[in-house]
Amino acid sequence: MDDNQTIHQNPVLNQKDNDFKDDFRIAERVKHGATMADMAREIEPLAQTPLEALDLLKNGNARFYSNRSTRPMLSAVERRAQVVAQTPFATILGCADSRVPTETIFDCGSGELFIIRVAGNAISGNVLASIEYAIQHLKSHLVVIMGHEGCGAVKAAMMPEEERNKEPENVQRLLNKIVPAVCNIPPIRDYKARMREAVIANVREQVHALKQNEVTMAAVAREQIMVVGAYYEISSGAVDFLETEEELRVN
Repeated sequence: MDDNQTIHQNPVLNQKDNDFKDDFRIAERVKHGATMADMAREIEPLAQTPLEALDLLKNGNARFYSNRSTRPMLSAVERRAQVVAQTPFATILGCADSRVPTETIFDCGSGELFIIRVAGNAISGNVLASIEYAIQHLKSHLVVIMGHEGCGAVKAAMMPEEERNKEPENVQRLLNKIVPAVCNIPPIRDYKARMREAVIANVREQVHALKQNEVTMAAVAREQIMVVGAYYEISSGAVDFLETEEELRVN
């Protein structure tokens, strides 16, 4: 082989080789007395700042919608370490809709995202408790409230009150969390455009509600986290983020 010839290495094989070396290193440490708790405490989230966390989500979604997902997997040793601790870099409140698989959308693996899912991605007591836990006790640096194309909960919240009142009591209670955001949506003729506007209005409303929470406000003030909104378009696979004050302003 010519000394000047460039050797093109396979990045996938290189990554697998690195993963094997990491597994071997961890296994050796365990054999010499390190516990899984020791190993778990050494695991850091993939992102160290809110902006890094946001970039990871954007890049992961770009891989997903361009059909280049890596579908990251854990080694056996890493899975065992996760029994003791978790280090998600972002917390995502999304809809319970079966068409919105959060880890897949952002091409993330086990332990990388702290995910809360409820119809209409609506803020409630239990949801707030979960977000507060992620802020206070995990190493998460970003909170995302993500709505999606064709959200059934948002559509139901736009029904006349007499129709909503026919729903079970608990469903009515959830829809009432969404109604203030969508009750004044302008009469846009294009149905798809009107639904997109309604879903985004609900995202803005829920972000606003979350930002009134004392634990969230304190974490934002010390620059531990950033709170953003997002809209997932099922048809394309792309996620649009709402980051600035203007983009998140409640009408």
